[in-house]
Amino acid sequence: MSIAPNQLTDILRRQIDQLPPGLQMAAKYILDHPADFGLDPIRETAAKIGVSSNVLVRLAHRMGFDGFDALRAPFRDALVTDSEDNLSQSWLADMQYDDTFSAAQSKFAQNAQNVVMRSLRLMNPDRVRQAVKIMTSADRCFVTATRASYALSYYFSYAGRMAHPGLQLVPRHMGSASDDLLDANPKDCLIAITVHPYSADTIQSMRLARRMNMPIILIADSEVIAPGIEPDVVFPVSTRSLHHFSSYAGAMVVLECLLGHLFQAGGDAARDRVDSYQKSREDTGAYWRPSQPPKIRRT
Repeated sequence: MSIAPNQLTDILRRQIDQLPPGLQMAAKYILDHPADFGLDPIRETAAKIGVSSNVLVRLAHRMGFDGFDALRAPFRDALVTDSEDNLSQSWLADMQYDDTFSAAQSKFAQNAQNVVMRSLRLMNPDRVRQAVKIMTSADRCFVTATRASYALSYYFSYAGRMAHPGLQLVPRHMGSASDDLLDANPKDCLIAITVHPYSADTIQSMRLARRMNMPIILIADSEVIAPGIEPDVVFPVSTRSLHHFSSYAGAMVVLECLLGHLFQAGGDAARDRVDSYQKSREDTGAYWRPSQPPKIRRT
């Protein structure tokens, strides 16, 4: 059977509610983790889902395949997207000559690509090395931002604290970031995220951190955002957009790279914290799971 992964996932989405519980779990895993499904052997996939290998074989047969390997093959073949940068950009050019809506999508996609590539190009390895050294040497890394940038700071602190337990989002509650920095010291550091128009709260936090002799890492759309602001490391990012607000795609990829370095520096301890966190969430029912198939007692 020759079929594309997106066709398979469309079929799974339409049929998932009619599948038995065990097959539902397998189908949802494929929808959520198509790349892992394309790579992992059947026993590993079954263990990740929490079902037997036979469930995956039954799903493959239900989908019209001879077995698990045949079902997995389209997803494995699709992993050439790991080399997306080597592929042609014809898909983008082709959209420009379709209808008006497609032409607009082509412009938005091209702009997003440009924002990401420019931000990564400006991410000099020497700056990255210095920033990672500051973060891993600090007792506490305070992360601050406001308004739309706050979403970025929340994500970075949420994920990054498993690589560096000293990562803390400020402000923690309804106060200002400065309130949470009152007991900071030179052994801590501040990571600030802001783009034009620059946040007064974020600038005040950076000035306070400088008075406390704390190292400062800044992610912003300019290396100069206000008088008296002299960060130790600046990651300038592109924020150009085709709508009325700044694009955060560039800032996001910079933070993703920093997270990668933090987890790499954290080694086994960081991986253990991730595993412990995931287990805790699963044990407390934080993640929704479909109903388990009934267990059959064998004598």
